[in-house]
Amino acid sequence: MSRTTPGVRLLPNAITVLALCAGLSAVQFALGGRYGLAIGAIGIAAILDSLDGRIARLLDATSKMGAELDSLSDAISFGVAPALVLYVWLPDPGKFGWVAALIFAVCMVLRLARFNTLLDDTEQPPYASEFFVGVPAPAGGLLALMPVMATLEFGTGWWSSAPVVWVWTVAISALCISRIPTLSLKRLRVPARAVAPLLVVVGLAAAATIQYPLLVLMSVLLLYLVHLPYAVRRYQWLAKHPEAWDVPPKERRAIRRNRTQRRLGLRKPQFRKVAGAARRAVKRPRATTAHVPRVYPPDPIGAPRGRTDDRGPRKRNWRRRLGLRQGKE
Repeated sequence: MSRTTPGVRLLPNAITVLALCAGLSAVQFALGGRYGLAIGAIGIAAILDSLDGRIARLLDATSKMGAELDSLSDAISFGVAPALVLYVWLPDPGKFGWVAALIFAVCMVLRLARFNTLLDDTEQPPYASEFFVGVPAPAGGLLALMPVMATLEFGTGWWSSAPVVWVWTVAISALCISRIPTLSLKRLRVPARAVAPLLVVVGLAAAATIQYPLLVLMSVLLLYLVHLPYAVRRYQWLAKHPEAWDVPPKERRAIRRNRTQRRLGLRKPQFRKVAGAARRAVKRPRATTAHVPRVYPPDPIGAPRGRTDDRGPRKRNWRRRLGLRQGKE
């Protein structure tokens, strides 16, 4: 079957519709009190959302309709659905709870609208494709549900109180519409020698997810929050070093290492297998002038043998030079 057949072009859009259905199903699960299934449905929507674009590019089936459909699906699955799940989950959300839910949904829609406008921006630097502007929609939708995950895993606590939940929701909303750069996994490249260890890690992660799904999901989300300072630092470093925009990651590390050594006044060691004292002796600067031996005038006639100077005759005594005492006769 050719890549341009209608069936192939329909596949990415079908995956997007499945993600939309999963997000709406989360609301239905929450209304029935099955909050674990609601979180799982939004997680499935996030996985499908990461697959539809990749499959569309792989099959050369990208289209304007698919891009618009993907944004509408994300707005419902990761904006409306998490806000409603949180509102239904709290026993007494109150008026402020509904306001916080509206803020989250509106911020998610604004974040997706900005994402669509950045796709057509041709004036961005080359390194901008390695980052998202703000927290992406799937990550934001799952981060908003972390109080529900913590309550299902550890029971009620301070994290399940209404003020904490709504403050957390507004904070995640601010991260979604912020200008903070976050790393994009689309440009991630795995070296060939790291494939086997990575597969082992994936297997262990799958086993842990089967046994402790909520605990693993919360750990991944916390690691995502921890990576934000690193993403900001990397973005700023790339903005200041145009020579590292179009080079592989290995050469970027070499550029960063060299500049760090120059900034600290360090230099690469020239002698690797020489001890410290010997290295300092080799690097010690030599004297600019050679040693000139002292010249004594010739001995006058009748003077005792040996060199003479202003202090009188000096006898050559090799025993004294070697530290030996002359025996008494």
